[in-house]
Amino acid sequence: MTRPFADKKIAAAFDHPSAARQGLLALRELIFEEAETLPQIGRLEEVLRWGQPAYITPEKKAGSSLRLGIPKQGEFALFVHCQSRLIPDYQALFGLSDQFEATRAILFNTADQIDKERHGWLIRQALTYHLKSDPSV
Repeated sequence: MTRPFADKKIAAAFDHPSAARQGLLALRELIFEEAETLPQIGRLEEVLRWGQPAYITPEKKAGSSLRLGIPKQGEFALFVHCQSRLIPDYQALFGLSDQFEATRAILFNTADQIDKERHGWLIRQALTYHLKSDPSV
């Protein structure tokens, strides 16, 4: 079951060929599932950034934004801030178990490549990224 979209423009950003759409929707669901396990981040908001669905924590500003989209290579991707440590930390923990676009994205060809443990870990790290640098947390 697909979660409802708050905005028609965001829903339209998922209008891609079947394999990419299925994968993007699966990543979207995983982002919402992981956010629900992190009450410290506050509300998760789905917005458009550069025409792509993006996930931010506007109230607490706890996380680094995540984006979903179509990369230059691969069918679909989970994008993170390229100047963060998110992809290098992910690679240190999980090795080269995925295709990467430098330090900015994990690339996928099919939805069955999404691993709830590995990719869930990355999503949690992104959604709590700024909390780790705050010594009061």
